[in-house]
Amino acid sequence: MKKYLYALMASAVLGVTACSPFQVRSDYAETATFSNYKTYKLRIDDLKLNDLDKDRVLNEVSKQLQTKGLSVAENPDLIVNVKANHKKITDVQNRTPYGMYGWGGPFGWGVGMSRTWTSQHNEGALIIDLIDSRTQKLVWQGIGSGISVDAPKAKQKQIPQIVEEIMANYPPKK
Repeated sequence: MKKYLYALMASAVLGVTACSPFQVRSDYAETATFSNYKTYKLRIDDLKLNDLDKDRVLNEVSKQLQTKGLSVAENPDLIVNVKANHKKITDVQNRTPYGMYGWGGPFGWGVGMSRTWTSQHNEGALIIDLIDSRTQKLVWQGIGSGISVDAPKAKQKQIPQIVEEIMANYPPKK
């Protein structure tokens, strides 16, 4: 019985920790030999963020690449192109609470009301492209969305989390 209890508790902990507010995906060139890539250089031409967020993103991307065994170089194996964008999201919620009741109690005839609320917020996304510097071809791309752009405190915590989740898929497992 104890074994089942421990297994249930462990699966509950895994279930809670596996939940992420982000949607992350990646794609890669099946012909690329990722073990050959040892160095990288950041290219930020397409990174249109404020200076605070730009530093957060670039520092975290560099940190993640270095934990994967890559190092910065002037003549790199990989060019890392980071892009960011956002879109306006509209949330619609509809609630139908219990109304007033006539004869017959809650299952009889009566009048009810329905309420609809809408709210808008901006959701950010990061795109990390790894380009083979020799061939100038994209060999890996990671995309993550779900950053709370309108909430600075949340965004401050979310940027490192989403970059880590994106880079968890590099190098790809073939």
